[in-house]
Amino acid sequence: MRRVVFNQKGGVGKSSITCNLAAISAARGKRTLVVDLDPQGNSTHYLLGVPASGLRDTVADLLEQTVAFSVFNRRPDEFVHSSPFENLFVMPSSPELDFLERKLEAKHKIYKLREFLKKLGDSFDEIFIDTAPALNFYTRSALIAAQRCLIPFDCDDFSRQALYSILGEIRELQEDHNEELVVEGIIANQFQPRASLPRQLVRELTEEGLPMLPVRLSSSVKMKESHQARQPLIHMAPKHPLTQQYQDLYRVLHGETVELVAE
Repeated sequence: MRRVVFNQKGGVGKSSITCNLAAISAARGKRTLVVDLDPQGNSTHYLLGVPASGLRDTVADLLEQTVAFSVFNRRPDEFVHSSPFENLFVMPSSPELDFLERKLEAKHKIYKLREFLKKLGDSFDEIFIDTAPALNFYTRSALIAAQRCLIPFDCDDFSRQALYSILGEIRELQEDHNEELVVEGIIANQFQPRASLPRQLVRELTEEGLPMLPVRLSSSVKMKESHQARQPLIHMAPKHPLTQQYQDLYRVLHGETVELVAE
């Protein structure tokens, strides 16, 4: 399964959700790959422990092959790095993605990522794609390459208005480029259950028929500590409530029964 985590708004937890769901998948014994398409490289740094700027054989190097006219192109699996965590692998980002974007657009390489990830499909049970907070060439490539889309949602009214635009963009891309893509759900992230506004927004969006997932991810300093330690929550704090929420989210996405506490 290929999943993309996407929102045009920054600071909504795309990288945290991508990496922690992937880490849970790997901890369950599934060979899992994270593809980091954000030039900032937060997922790369989080899972590999080193900045993306210090790495070779990145996703930028893989994509650059498609415009380099070489007969000696390397296989996609040669750009996959092992992480310190068993079964968890990373195709790292690079700042070079910013400089490469225009070349790829000019050569109409929007479908290349899908082609590469399909080639890797036999090697991995699950693939998670992290994206930049923009609807750019790489984000569109990711949405074309994916089978499922998760949308993190920061519970405020500005995010709500942006959400309608995001869903419209995805709907257009589904029609034109990827009929296989399904919006798997909207994740209320940094959720404060004791505050009335987040509960009201989630309730209203659910009543509108939007695919709000039943698991809410709480706001917690433990996530920032996890980033600093370069360890996903399942490894750093397996019994923490936020870790349990991530595990519940993973179970929901995979059709498992989850007992949720009523809000």
